[in-house]
Parts: sequence; structure tokens; C-alpha cells
Amino acid sequence: MGAWRALTTALGLLLAWQLVVWASGAPPFILPGPLAVARALAARLTLILEHAAITAVEIVLGLIIGALLGSLSGLLLAAFRTARRWLLPLLVISQALPVFALAPLLVLWLGYGLASKVAMAVLIIYFPVTAAFFDGLRRTDPGWLELARVMNAGRHAVLWHIRVPAALPALASGLRVATSVAPIGAVVGEWVGSSAGLGFLMLHANARMQADLLFAALVVLAAMAVGLYFAVDRLLSRLVFWEPRDPGLGREDGA
Repeated sequence: MGAWRALTTALGLLLAWQLVVWASGAPPFILPGPLAVARALAARLTLILEHAAITAVEIVLGLIIGALLGSLSGLLLAAFRTARRWLLPLLVISQALPVFALAPLLVLWLGYGLASKVAMAVLIIYFPVTAAFFDGLRRTDPGWLELARVMNAGRHAVLWHIRVPAALPALASGLRVATSVAPIGAVVGEWVGSSAGLGFLMLHANARMQADLLFAALVVLAAMAVGLYFAVDRLLSRLVFWEPRDPGLGREDGA
């Protein structure tokens, strides 16, 4: 049932796209139709997949490193008051500054290779993971904490055996948000300075007025992002199986 819904949605979007092309009368170098994009995708598939593989590596590495750093930061914030005193202002500052404005600096410091793109993805991923995990650690059920105090549980035992498991659903939510924004960091980094990747390919296609190739690369990027999100969501649902889920959004209704 879910596959049919996805197929119906995709066909509806393609139809709406074609209707916009017909209604606007835009030339193909401005807004190509779905068939033109499909032809460009088939003709340049090898090239697009080569660049897509590079972008995928950047996204996955950024997601892994950002998730690890964000989880560690959330633990430090919850466990140590000193860490909250010094790290929280840095988190606020990091969100006050436009992350995209840091991309040229990252390229200057780390070069045009993989490192600057991964660092850009990490910067975007880091905050939602840290904020979600820290918020989950702060919102542990007071009854569980009171029971731990009655049983004379130590501070670290309470953290690892009560607060962390209780905060894992919040961490899972943060990871889902991070997964959805991870491609932004990699592609923006490629736009600023790169010699490969889908962002690089889109820039060059735009400069050459090859709108069909640009849209083909964009379609592949969107497919990668959606596929990664659903893969991470499925993995988190299995790992954090006690996470409360809305029956209306799950499979109980036959979705």
C-alpha cells in the first residue's frame, strides 16, 4: 500500500511539473519537461552516478561524525555543569552565524577536497543532534529519578541506566532531522569550492545552460536524500523500539 502511495505521489508530481511547463511556455533551457530530464539522465547516467557517489560519501561521513559529536556533546551538557557554562554559548553562537557563510572559510582551511564538504555537513548536523539529545536527557521522568535516589543509585549509574535510555527517542528524532538536512551541507560545500560531486555538476550545468542535466542531477540528489532518510528512520525504529509512535503515522492503518 505504501509503495502504491509513493508511486501515485511521484506520478502526480511529474504531471504537475509537465502542466507547469505547458502553462508557462518556458523554453527548455529555463524549465525542461520531465521527458527531457529523463533523456538527459539516461544519456549522462554514468557521469551523474560518479558525482553522486562522491556526494553520498560526503553526506554519510558528515552524518556519522556529526551524530557522534552531537551525542557526545549532549552527554557532556547533561553530566557536567561546567560544560553547560562553556558549551551552550558556543552552540547559540554557532546557530546565530549563518552556516553557509562559513563554507568559504572551510574551503580555505581544509581545501577543495572531501574534508571541507564533510566539515560543512557536520556543522549543519551537529546542532539538531546535540539539542535533541540534551533536551531528552533533561526531561527524564521524575518518578524514575526519585526511584533511583531511593535505591541509592550513583550519579553515573542514573545517567547511563535511566537518563540515556529515556533520552534515546529524543536522540532518534534529532538524528532524523540531521539526516534530512545532511545533504544541504555537502552540496553547499561543493557549490563554494569543489572539483566533483552533484553540487559541482549542477553548477557547471547551469553555467552551460544545460537545464536538463541540472534537473537530472537534482532528481538523483533528491532520491539519495529520501532514500537515506527512510533507511535511517527504519534503522532507528528497530533500535529504539520502545519509542512512542503515533498509530496514525505508522503501519497499523495499513500504510
